[in-house]
Amino acid sequence: MDKHMIEQRLAELKRNQVQGEQQLQKLETQKRELQATLQRISGAITVLEELLDSPDTPD
Repeated sequence: MDKHMIEQRLAELKRNQVQGEQQLQKLETQKRELQATLQRISGAITVLEELLDSPDTPD
């Protein structure tokens, strides 16, 4: 491998690293958003279950 080929490969790997880091950041954001959504759903389930168990809830 000559110096030019090594430099090209190095530049390519650095671009790939940046792209990978950006993708990971997006995925981590999506994970946090999904966790928040699941937490809201869980809370809603709890409330509805409590309403069903309440003697004051009409049939």
